[in-house]
Amino acid sequence: MTEQAWYKDWFNSPFYHKLYFERDEKEAAAFIIRLLDYLKPAPHSFMLDAGCGRGRHSRILASKGFFVTGIDLSSDSIAFAKQWEDDCFGTAPRENLEFFQHDMRLPFRVNYYHYAFNLFTSFGYFNTAREHEDAIRTIASALKTNGLFVIDYLNVHYAEDHLVHNEVKILNGTTYDIHRWQDDSHFFKKIIIKDASLSRPVEHTEQVAKFLFGDFNDMLSFQGLQVQDAFGDYELGNYHVRNKPRMILVAKKSAP
Repeated sequence: MTEQAWYKDWFNSPFYHKLYFERDEKEAAAFIIRLLDYLKPAPHSFMLDAGCGRGRHSRILASKGFFVTGIDLSSDSIAFAKQWEDDCFGTAPRENLEFFQHDMRLPFRVNYYHYAFNLFTSFGYFNTAREHEDAIRTIASALKTNGLFVIDYLNVHYAEDHLVHNEVKILNGTTYDIHRWQDDSHFFKKIIIKDASLSRPVEHTEQVAKFLFGDFNDMLSFQGLQVQDAFGDYELGNYHVRNKPRMILVAKKSAP
């Protein structure tokens, strides 16, 4: 499997969603509520969820009355998320929630959204710095002046200090044999999946770039986004370079 293809195949796998998301719905909802309490968006604000996956964050935001667009590279994830475009009875389209299969490295609407989100380390997967910069440019271009961008990324130094090299998880009868390692620029995770539905074990290897606070500050400021605040966990505790698991940055789009 080429480096370029790993996330396309893995993010379209049902085992990816079972491993990461099925047990985290309550945590995701609580995080979004805390984030909204902090941001205090005006009613009916327009919001972009970039790297939305199956739409769990988008659904929560839309349930609060905001107009939400979710985009994701995974066609399977978007196909799943589109069921939420209808009301709870599946009889009529919702006016404030939409999903599109889209590569965040490519432009998507301009000067349109009041808020943009990239959550649960849905970044850092591309092969080159230019591709990551393109993704930030897409989000910056999509925001209105004074719009806010929230990116939720792993805290590199915390992850280095707490790296669990080998782990086995058994979820609903599926075994995930997980092996983690790192080099100077990336974290890697090989996941070997064993399930009764599979004729043989399947392997996927993830990689995510070691972007530090300064790296994001540079990428964001180059696209006219200035960091306003930083948090270190999903309870919105203060960011610490080594002692907190997350790096959640809030950046504001300056006037041209």
